[in-house]
Amino acid sequence: MNADRLLSSFLDLVAVESPSFHEAPMAALCARLLADLGFAVEVDGSAEATGSDTGNLIARLPGTAPGRLALAAHLDTVMPCAGIEVVREEVAAAEMGPAYEPDGPALEVLRSAGATILSADDKAGIAAILEGVRSAMEAGAPRPDLTVLLTTCEEQSLLGASALAEGALAWPAGLASGFDGAPGGRPAPGTPLPCYVLDADGRPGTIITGAPCHWTMAAEFSGRAAHAGVEPEAGASAIAMAAAAVSAMGLGRLDERTTANVGVIAGGTAVNVVPASCRLEGECRSLDAGRALAQRDAMTAACERAAAALGGAVEVTWALDYPAVLFDDDAPVVARAAAAARAAGLAPRLARTGGGADANVLGAKGCQAVTLGIGMANFHSTDELIAVRDLEGAARLVEALIAEYAG
Repeated sequence: MNADRLLSSFLDLVAVESPSFHEAPMAALCARLLADLGFAVEVDGSAEATGSDTGNLIARLPGTAPGRLALAAHLDTVMPCAGIEVVREEVAAAEMGPAYEPDGPALEVLRSAGATILSADDKAGIAAILEGVRSAMEAGAPRPDLTVLLTTCEEQSLLGASALAEGALAWPAGLASGFDGAPGGRPAPGTPLPCYVLDADGRPGTIITGAPCHWTMAAEFSGRAAHAGVEPEAGASAIAMAAAAVSAMGLGRLDERTTANVGVIAGGTAVNVVPASCRLEGECRSLDAGRALAQRDAMTAACERAAAALGGAVEVTWALDYPAVLFDDDAPVVARAAAAARAAGLAPRLARTGGGADANVLGAKGCQAVTLGIGMANFHSTDELIAVRDLEGAARLVEALIAEYAG
């Protein structure tokens, strides 16, 4: 692993603005870098479904030994991401969160100057993939068939990964493969492709064994408008219905696997008008699909009871944004990630998260997908940062995964 080259690559990626739906410049840069490494690169047709200005990027490099491996990250970022200025400085270990000993030595970090995000989420993941692959190739060690997947619109409830066509990640029949001529030949049809998604907080070596399903709710309350000063009795307040519904819901952390939230409420036209309409938007998440369904039904029932009690009506709709992903701690795809972490000089740590990542939907796309920590901290904020040692650790981990899956 070339630390200077890794840092330069990360800074080049950060310099390209790529908010969700506008990832085309980033995709073009990554396509060129992967092609320079010998990958066959394609952009899929998902843009029509996602509304992005580009599709997902899928790149393949034939192996020199039997085995196959996919590495994934996402092209898009949250905002503000225009004109990112990177500052390199030392910070106290306590600022890095619980992954570091609070009284440990100061750490060299990369952070934004303060007006924007840093975009380590997920450009640190992309930089680690590029450097890890490049280093493995320079070492001349055996490598498996490699697939690199860089998705669009991940920050928009995983739209890009969700829009991958059936069979999009299958190895093309006309492309050379490390399996060619190997005993037993190619894997049996339907064998999941091991895939590691570099897109989680937690120091490199963190292996996410569980992430929740995510349901999104929209509730449209209908009441009756009336003059609030002259004849309020003639009205039925849709805002009051929504408020009563929210107060009756179980929200926040409901158990160790389940959370729920109402994040948007909007309605009314003027202070002197009893509001005839109000919209609630919310969500529920759980590692347990049945528990998520029960919470979904409870939130719907709270809306319906509140509307009926206050003389109105409500229409509640739910959408499943992505399913849960859950692995046993001793699952082979987890164990091999842990082995690679140890080979890279990292401490394996199994964890579960309350957030989703592309791994949540890649399981339905022919993959056995696990999300890995890359060390980003305070992401989705202007305080975002990443320790230089963690950026380097993520690249070493990619190189070690390639070695782990060769043969």
